[in-house]
Amino acid sequence: MSKTLSIHPDNPQIRLINQAVDIINKGGIVIYPTDSSYAIGCHIDNKAARDRIRQIRRLDDKHHFTLMCRDLSEISKYGIVDNINYRLLKNLTPGAYTFILKATREVPRRLQNPKRKTIGLRIPENNIAQALLESLDEPLMSCSLIMPNEDLPLNDPYQIELILDKHVELIIDGGFCGYEPTTVIDLISAPPEILRRGKGDVDWLIQH
Repeated sequence: MSKTLSIHPDNPQIRLINQAVDIINKGGIVIYPTDSSYAIGCHIDNKAARDRIRQIRRLDDKHHFTLMCRDLSEISKYGIVDNINYRLLKNLTPGAYTFILKATREVPRRLQNPKRKTIGLRIPENNIAQALLESLDEPLMSCSLIMPNEDLPLNDPYQIELILDKHVELIIDGGFCGYEPTTVIDLISAPPEILRRGKGDVDWLIQH
C-alpha cells in the first residue's frame, strides 16, 4: 500500500515535505500536484522507478520524460539555453509549459530522446511541487498522471488512491488539481513549435 500525505496547497508543511523527499530518495514513486495536473515522478537517477512509471502508464521508450526544475538556473544546467530562449523562458516560467531543449551532459542518456538528444524541462507554479524540489535539491523526473486509454490526467486524490494505491509508494493529496496537461513547446525549432496545446497560453507565439 502507498503512503498518503495531505499537504496544504498554500503553506506546505515542511515536516511532510521532508517525509516525501525521504521516500523519493529511497527509490519510491510519488504522485504530486502541479499547476496543470497531478504528475507521477521519481528520483532522476532511479532507472527501476522510471521503468515502473513506464509500466503504470504503458509508455514506450520514445516517450519524453520531463525534468521538473525549481528555477531557471536548474533548467540551464540540464538544457542548452541560448540568449533568445532564455528571455522566453524567463517570461513564461514558472507556469504550465514544458520546454523541449537539447540535453546537456548532466542529463542521463536514458532520459534523452534517443534520436534528437533532447529533454523536456519545466518549472511548475505550485507551492507543493516547489517545496518538494527545494527540499530534494535537484529535478524530479516526471510525467503527467494520464492513465492508459485516457486523454485527461487524474485530478481527484481519492480516485488516484483507489486506482494506484498498490503501484506507488507515495500519494501527495494537495486537493483537487487541474486536469489540463502542460503546453509543450519545442525550442529546438526556429520559430518555436507547439507540440501540444495545453493549459499554457500560446497567443504570444501565434501573434509573432
